[in-house]
Amino acid sequence: MRPSGRAPDEMRAITIETGFTKHAEGSCLVSFGETRVLCTASIEERIPPWLRGKGEGWVTGEYSMLPRATHTRGMREAAKGKQSGRTQEIQRLIGRSLRAVTDLKNLGERQITLDCDVIQADGGTRTASISGAWVALRLAVNTLMEQGSITQDPLTGKIAAISCGIYKGNPVLDLDYDEDSSADADANFVLIEGGQIAEVQATAEGATYDEEGLLRLLRLARIGCDRIFAAQDEATR
Repeated sequence: MRPSGRAPDEMRAITIETGFTKHAEGSCLVSFGETRVLCTASIEERIPPWLRGKGEGWVTGEYSMLPRATHTRGMREAAKGKQSGRTQEIQRLIGRSLRAVTDLKNLGERQITLDCDVIQADGGTRTASISGAWVALRLAVNTLMEQGSITQDPLTGKIAAISCGIYKGNPVLDLDYDEDSSADADANFVLIEGGQIAEVQATAEGATYDEEGLLRLLRLARIGCDRIFAAQDEATR
């Protein structure tokens, strides 16, 4: 039995509230159970220096966790004067994931930054960030197209992410904090609608697992991402 009482293939409740902030070109508050992430997309008519003259744009991500998003207060990274290795790794993952479904040439010479700020953490913050960031990016791209700034949609599809793990010997979908903190193995899957895999992060922590174990986690991830794709579709209609 999972601590939450959920079935092995049962996700937490997903909600996506769009237009959550006033000024960003695209924004949403995404919730996976008790995990809540504010995702905003900001369009800038500039590109990194190394892209100048190539006729294409850039999509990048930034990630942060509010000091009291967890059980105890964490120090702001700005106060420390540097980002943690975890923060840098997650925001690179967000950027790679969103670029996997973006035609940068169709975007034109502009940059879209996805800011993912964790308001409350109960496991799966990076996967919720990616799933919500796609919604914010979709809304920002819609704004560009409505303004006539671009004529061809640069988004080639939907992308979503979900965590899976082996908890007390059983593969389970969408780990919350209680499961994540004591799982024998955990994995984050970033999947593109239609079946393609963008990225997999899989780690054996308490016990190793075999090929079939990995495939069972992937099958659970496909179930989860299909549900996220449906929620993304509903949020961006």
